[in-house]
Amino acid sequence: MTQIMPRVLVVDDEANILKTMGVCFNAVGYETHLFSKPQEALDALHRERFDLAFIDLKMAPIDGMEVLAEIKKYSPETTVIIVTAHGSIDTAIEAVKRGAYHYLQKPFDFKELQLFAQKAWEYHQLAQEVRALRSQLNSAQDTGDLITRSREMLEQIALASRVAESTISVLIEGESGTGKELFAQFLHQKSARAQMPFVKVNCAAIPEQLLESELFGHVRGAFTGAVRDRQGRFELANGGSIFLDEVADLTLGIQGKLLRVLQNKEYERLGESTAQKVDVRVIAATNRSLEEAMKEGTFREDLFYRLNAVRLKLIPLRDRPEDLPLLIQHFLQKYSPGASMDLAPEAMKAIRAYRWNGNVRELEHVIERSVLLAQHGIIELDHLPAEVRMALEQPGDARSLEEIEKLHIKRVLQQAKDYDEAAQILGIDPATLWRKRKKYGF
Repeated sequence: MTQIMPRVLVVDDEANILKTMGVCFNAVGYETHLFSKPQEALDALHRERFDLAFIDLKMAPIDGMEVLAEIKKYSPETTVIIVTAHGSIDTAIEAVKRGAYHYLQKPFDFKELQLFAQKAWEYHQLAQEVRALRSQLNSAQDTGDLITRSREMLEQIALASRVAESTISVLIEGESGTGKELFAQFLHQKSARAQMPFVKVNCAAIPEQLLESELFGHVRGAFTGAVRDRQGRFELANGGSIFLDEVADLTLGIQGKLLRVLQNKEYERLGESTAQKVDVRVIAATNRSLEEAMKEGTFREDLFYRLNAVRLKLIPLRDRPEDLPLLIQHFLQKYSPGASMDLAPEAMKAIRAYRWNGNVRELEHVIERSVLLAQHGIIELDHLPAEVRMALEQPGDARSLEEIEKLHIKRVLQQAKDYDEAAQILGIDPATLWRKRKKYGF
């Protein structure tokens, strides 16, 4: 069977680099088309189909970003690689955000270029296969545990796939329960670090006075009770990835130490003045606006820009209702394996009407609970929690004052556009609402 080889477009206004890339690709059998003028390359793109495009970033009168925009417009299935010099890495990263597969840094040798092109070709073939399956099935896309058919979420998965093999930091934004940890695991598993440690840290769950030691470790005698040396999470993650969940909760002091890790790839253990070198890919997550935290002076601007090399924004479940049936089926299979389990129409109506402030995590807990209560393979309305049933305005039985308060707050949170509006409706300040939300566990 004849092996299909890619059609490759190369655009570079430096004659030597253009010739070198042409010789390199032709040596492995690629059909290569070389252009020193970006205008001529764009004319060719309008006439012909190309699988891969290697585009130099710095060209005139049309630069690589403009060529990328034209390719995304007229040939969106072409896989684009940006070729860049060391001083233009930030622009190359921006190109990845705008749809480029990756960037290749000059100078490079023959073997490096051929291996890079082979990876890009494998990615291109996989992307073609995925597109074909979507077109045939017109159904949900399941990428590992990232289950969605939402266009916006699929775009975030695609972006995560493109940057997974790089070492740049990733910031994941999204409400609690939207899947930030799953995205972090996806990034790690798709990277060259997949066989190395993946260390998770919930910055909000560790007391402030212990967090520095947890992250960076300590030596014996560093503080009262430090009876022996202790490895920190960064040391444990060396060679792999570290996931810093709720990064907005870090104190300014620890933020400064984290910035040093990102800038210099080194840290100091508590009680020690010798710097330790570390090779860790940092993936951070937050359910709060870091821009607002910077305005309030609780988050460092320089750290934000270091963490924000690539930003993934996860969509709340209430804004992607098309995912509800898919997720429900997934959780039904997970919690009733081998059994036929379904939802009664009224139960499905309540689930569709509910706001899901706890997002996918809350939906999973509700389905798990309901499967345990259900009989005869049907989840009825009565098997759902009271707050979900109330989405249909079903009257409840007599309840305690605390239960009424809990359910009322839940209902207001479903109706309000944000926490500030909910606090205003309830007649309490946002801090009080936040404490009650934590008290009642939602």
